[in-house]
Amino acid sequence: MTTLSVVIPALNEENGIADIMQRVLAVGRQLPPVGVDALELIVVDDGSSDRTAEIVRSTAGVRLEQHPVNRGYGAALKTGFRAANGELLAFLDADGTYPPEYFPLLCETLLQNGNDIVVGSRMAGAESEMPMTRRIGNTVFAGMISLLGRQRITDSASGMRVFRREVLEKLYPLPDGLNFTPIMSTRALHEDVHMVEVPIPYSERVGRSKLSVVRDGTRYVQTITWTALNYNPVRILGMIGLAALAISALIALAVVVARLTGTTSVGPVGAFALFSMLVLAVTGVSLFNLGATFNYLVALFHNRPVKQGLFGKPLFDPPLDKHFWWMGLIGLAVGTLIGLVSLVLALEGWPASRMWFYYLLSALVFLVGLQFLISWILMRVLEELSQRDRLAAEDLGTAGG
Repeated sequence: MTTLSVVIPALNEENGIADIMQRVLAVGRQLPPVGVDALELIVVDDGSSDRTAEIVRSTAGVRLEQHPVNRGYGAALKTGFRAANGELLAFLDADGTYPPEYFPLLCETLLQNGNDIVVGSRMAGAESEMPMTRRIGNTVFAGMISLLGRQRITDSASGMRVFRREVLEKLYPLPDGLNFTPIMSTRALHEDVHMVEVPIPYSERVGRSKLSVVRDGTRYVQTITWTALNYNPVRILGMIGLAALAISALIALAVVVARLTGTTSVGPVGAFALFSMLVLAVTGVSLFNLGATFNYLVALFHNRPVKQGLFGKPLFDPPLDKHFWWMGLIGLAVGTLIGLVSLVLALEGWPASRMWFYYLLSALVFLVGLQFLISWILMRVLEELSQRDRLAAEDLGTAGG
């Protein structure tokens, strides 16, 4: 027997809670044809100061869970999930914005296609009354998660979903606030949980929205970024590092062209450009190396293989960090050689106005090479540590087949 447990978090929703409960209960008759035998409805009153709890308590067929004080949207959902008995879990908001009539379609998509999470997407083409500012914000958040998670999604913050109970083990811990849903989506993509979207219509809420575009939008960006860093740091840090290196390379090319055309002195703008070239080059290499190193630490923590590549599959085979040793040695050698040749030329009488650029180039190449070499040593140690349990199991003959 398959039961769908629907959780509704509610905070001061006395004007709309009765209607949404009746709409959810009415859906129960449409669930058996899609493979769901029973419906359980749980409303979590998150410290309301109005008649929300009283209305829920007087409604037949609904279970009430209460927080004595307001603990947050995500906390209310987690309380509901703990109280639920169903093999399938679902949730939607209490404000009437999401259509519970679409639960049968979401359940059918979940059960018949072997999915783990089905999200009702307000941004996938169905009729929507979402305000423009929130539509823009949701597009940005979905784009961030898609970029960082290697799978395109359209609605990262949808408050209507159906999922299998067992996926919570992979998704937890989740936050207590309104950023519960985008973090759930981010974790699902990085934990290789099979998540799909189904277009749903969206209505303007009953009563005043509790969402702050600026405050909650900023929190969404921060938590999405930090969550992605917990899974594949090189995807974020590596992209930033490569961008810094690309800008540094363009500046270096402009300087070389200028010197080849006879320019030996620079003005204020040129001096700042050279400073920027040096800083961006070292910063870019440092960030890329930091991201790759963190990937080994993350793999060690999660006890799983290291994720490689910025855009899904590795760009290099073997991965780029395996080449860092010879890249580092070449950088050290070339930097030292440029420095020694510059010293000899200076002793031969070349003026300082002509030599400063070569000294700067020598230092830059040497420092970049040193960064590569240090990172390679660190990553090899972490790689060995990450494989220690597996290799020990093989030696003991206890490794799984």
